[in-house]
Amino acid sequence: MTVPTAAHHADAQPPITMFGPDFPYAYDDFLAHPAGLGQVPATEHGKEVAVIGGGLSGIITAYELMKMGLRPVVYEADQIGGRLRTVGFEGCDPGLTAEMGAMRFPPSSTALQYYIDLVGLETKPFPNPLAPDTPSTVVDLKGESHYARTVEDLPEVYTQVMDAWNACLEEGADFSDMNRAIRERDVPRIREIWARLVEKLDNQTFYGYLCDSSAFKSFRHREIFGQVGFGTGGWDTDFPNSILEILRVVYTEADDHHRGIVGGSQQLPLRLWEREPAKLVHWAPGTSLSSLHDGTPRPAVTRLHRTAGNRITVTDASGDIRTYEAAVFTAQSWMLLSKIACDDALFPIDHWTAIERTHYMESSKLFVPVDRPFWLDKAVDDEGNETGRDVMSMTLTDRMTRGTYLLDDGPDKPAVICLSYTWCDDSLKWLPLNANDRMEVMLKSLSEIYPKVDIRKHIIGNPVTVSWENEPYFMGAFKANLPGHYRYQRRLFTHFMQDRLPEDKRGLFLAGDDISWTAGWAEGAVQTALNAVWGVMTQFGGSTDAANPGPGDVYDEIAPVELPED
Repeated sequence: MTVPTAAHHADAQPPITMFGPDFPYAYDDFLAHPAGLGQVPATEHGKEVAVIGGGLSGIITAYELMKMGLRPVVYEADQIGGRLRTVGFEGCDPGLTAEMGAMRFPPSSTALQYYIDLVGLETKPFPNPLAPDTPSTVVDLKGESHYARTVEDLPEVYTQVMDAWNACLEEGADFSDMNRAIRERDVPRIREIWARLVEKLDNQTFYGYLCDSSAFKSFRHREIFGQVGFGTGGWDTDFPNSILEILRVVYTEADDHHRGIVGGSQQLPLRLWEREPAKLVHWAPGTSLSSLHDGTPRPAVTRLHRTAGNRITVTDASGDIRTYEAAVFTAQSWMLLSKIACDDALFPIDHWTAIERTHYMESSKLFVPVDRPFWLDKAVDDEGNETGRDVMSMTLTDRMTRGTYLLDDGPDKPAVICLSYTWCDDSLKWLPLNANDRMEVMLKSLSEIYPKVDIRKHIIGNPVTVSWENEPYFMGAFKANLPGHYRYQRRLFTHFMQDRLPEDKRGLFLAGDDISWTAGWAEGAVQTALNAVWGVMTQFGGSTDAANPGPGDVYDEIAPVELPED
């Protein structure tokens, strides 16, 4: 619902971006610079590069390598988009869609926004709890419901919880100082603060951090905070995770001011797949990723191994075998442990350990289409008088549904309800149930909160659902580091700097949001894609323009904190 990340600093400050704190590099400036991302020698033009995974990271990697004159070969096991997956409802207006994966994006995702603007997509405010554009919010805990338009409408204890959260961020994590440094892109200050905090907090859970704060000495406050949280709602499912993961979110306001992509987020990778760049090297005008692939990516990769000359050899589900001087792996890293037969020589052993230790969060959603946004009807009391309240609201609860979101495109148009969005243990509770069974349980839970509202009578189509932990090419929604995992994440993120690796371990690059410091955010997918593009370009003897240094060119100046191994 709610509780803001912390007191918002005000007006007249520069807009914030996901600039650090681990690697404070200005990816948005890199993208916007007229010199472009770099070039490879003409002798390398047309050379093939395998790009494994057709999610956002893979498509951006392929798109930028194509612009440099290389020939990306995209492999995709399922559909272009990855966890940018937008689906329709059978028998309903095709404009009525549900976001099964990513559905809300913060303005601080500035590199992502570059590509959203590039392909001409529009965004609109997402109806998070207590957001300015959300008509109303209901917080239902322990059988007691509270209706609110702003946090001031809630009982005093919620303000106490908000104040406790703000206080513990200042007390233990220098929130205002770091937030300001990120806004101002003050790299020395960012690095100074973060180096101290990484060493101090790497072994600490989110919950342990709250418990150590004098501001959160009340169990009741911690319990409410777990259910209600900040920004998008309850965060108790993150309590076992590293507090560093949470600090990255709050420092950069990644959980604030969200916007949704009009028409669905999957349009972004699909439009990039079809886009014909105006500035292309080597390729004829009108070339696109789609045209290079005759409209369809290669099928799933089934085997990866190294062959003579330190090449990367890829076998796909059709039995086709191709060998490349460079490859970029953008699928979820657990695929390397299960779905793909891999040669141990692909990575140094420490990187294999990091891949194996990656911790993924579960996540489930269920959507139903409805005839209209009936929730905006006004409620009446027992005497038939209007109360001034909406009959139904964006809902946060400790019941099975946890978060219910109401999505519409206008008062007279069909609309969509996300009946439930859950993570971790709450997601696993849904796993044995099919879509209809899930819907029945959800409708029962919501009927206990809204006894006078007949949601069922407004439903105009079958529900659609996803449990990402049960998706065979994902096995989880997104990475979330546990305490002590900082060293593993550093190995994965810095893998693109391959001059640090033994010569026989080079040529295969990792990318994707789980390789980034901000897993679960599309911005991380974009940033690691750009790292991989720089790495491939460098491997082929290319370079950036001196006026627009890439992430690898400035790496030594801003390298992530390195903790001792002993």
